[in-house]
This record gives sequence, C-alpha cells and structure tokens, in this order.
Amino acid sequence: MHRVLTPPDGYHLAGSVGLLPMGQHDPCARFVDGAFWYASRTPDGPGTLSLRRDGHQIAATGYGPGAAWLLDQADAVAGLHDDVSGFADLAAAHPLVARLARTHAGLRLPATGQLFPRLLRAILEQKVTGKEAYRGYVKAVRHFSEPAPGPVERLWLPPDAAAVAAAPYWVFHPFGVEQRRADTLRRAAAAAARLEKCADSTEATTRLVAIAGIGPWTAAEVVRVVFGDADAVSIGDYHIPNTVAWALAGEPRGDDARMLALLAPFPGHRGRVCVLLEKAGIAAPRYGPRMPLRSFARF
Repeated sequence: MHRVLTPPDGYHLAGSVGLLPMGQHDPCARFVDGAFWYASRTPDGPGTLSLRRDGHQIAATGYGPGAAWLLDQADAVAGLHDDVSGFADLAAAHPLVARLARTHAGLRLPATGQLFPRLLRAILEQKVTGKEAYRGYVKAVRHFSEPAPGPVERLWLPPDAAAVAAAPYWVFHPFGVEQRRADTLRRAAAAAARLEKCADSTEATTRLVAIAGIGPWTAAEVVRVVFGDADAVSIGDYHIPNTVAWALAGEPRGDDARMLALLAPFPGHRGRVCVLLEKAGIAAPRYGPRMPLRSFARF
C-alpha cells in the first residue's frame, strides 16, 4: 500500500524522523538504504511504515495488516503536523536560538500516536547510562516481540504490552533491568490500553505521572514524541538544565528552575528549543568523570 506526502519547502526528512530511533541501530526504527523504516503494533495488527524522499515529495509505503492504519498516520510520523508558525518570532529573543531556528528550519517534530513503545523506552532510560538503557531496550524487544512485516531484515515490532505486564521480575533481570524499573514497566504495561486512549499531551501527562515510578521527566519524553508536544521539557534530566544554562546564559551549571526561567521566552516551544540545542551538539563544560548524554535522568 502506498501514499504520497507533500512536505513544506525546506523540510528535512532525516532530521525529523531521525528523532524517533534510539540510536542508529534501533531494532524497531531505523534508516536502511536511504529510507526510514518504522515498525508498529497498530489497532489493525502489526505493520511497518517506510518513508523515502522522492524529489519534492515523500513516498510512504505500508506493510502488514496494520499498513492502512500506518499510512493514515504517515504525515504525523513524518512531523508534517508540527506547527512551527510563530516560532521564528519567539526564537528572535535569543541570538543562538534564532540561529538554530534558521539552521534547522526543516526539522519537524514527529507525532507517532503510539504511547506504550515510547513509554517502555523512557522507563528503561531512567537513572542509567545511555549504553545500559540501549542494552536493556534491545533485549526487551527481542524477548517480547517478533520480526516486523516487510522486506527489511532484523526489523522488530515493539514489545507487546500485555506480554510485558504478565512477565515476572526475573524475566527482566538478564536485560540489566533492576526490580524498580521492571516493576514500573509492568505497571505501565498493565495500563497501556487506557493510556493509548489519551486524547492529548495534557491528559497523557496526568495519567502517566499517576503511575508509581513515572514522573515529569518520563512523561515529557513520551508526550514530545507521541503527540509532537513542542513545549514538553524533560524536568529532572541530568544534562539538559546544564545545557540550557550554558547555551542561553553562559552558565556552566543550572537546575530545573533556572532552565525553565531561561526557556520562558519560548512558550509553546520550550521542548523544541531543547531539541535544537541537542541537535547542534551543544553541551555544558564537563567537570570530573564523563557520563554519556541522555543518562541519569530521574523519572
């Protein structure tokens, strides 16, 4: 099944959908031969979506029982529902943000509409290094899932929520996932059907933080990707407050309160500013032992 998408002038496919995978070798979403491949469990069954640039358009192709559902969501997954109107004017409040807004004008925030796959990943990222989170994520995918439809080898569906909810703790131990995160993951999986019905970012955040073990950091990481929430800020991250303080005020260290104060001039786009800073590779000076980015978040 096929569909043709027409992006705005200057749109950057790789930069936009490149926000979705966990690294270059994500088992559920990655680029292969110039096309982006995204596997999903849809209401109609398993499916895979391929997005490939074709001149000024994007060719979207679906595979499996969920193909039609994924093609209906293809423009949102590609970030084409992301509303950047007014951001350039806000960005003008800071010269660096203004420059990044111009440099990455083609970047759009994806909105997958699929909550549990991103929630599983976010929980596995809590309070561990990036390498530890990736290792646990890949092992969880391989244990709780199966290959995705379509021609790409070693592309896997996201884990099945019901299977995760029913698994005892000892199943997670070989993944390097301690009991605290495993219990949080099982609680989240048990609530997955209810969470998937959330209408918007606000409702999803409220329901997410009501689950023991899920706090504002995890909720923001989820809603920014699932709903394309450009204002979602990952409060409680080890690195992001320092990055924002350094980039916007020249201060090598900052806490959540300072980060939010510096982001206040960009209402509705505070999360977008954080994404742009990360895209630009901006980081505060490091003192002491190095720790991988995107590590040691709270929850």
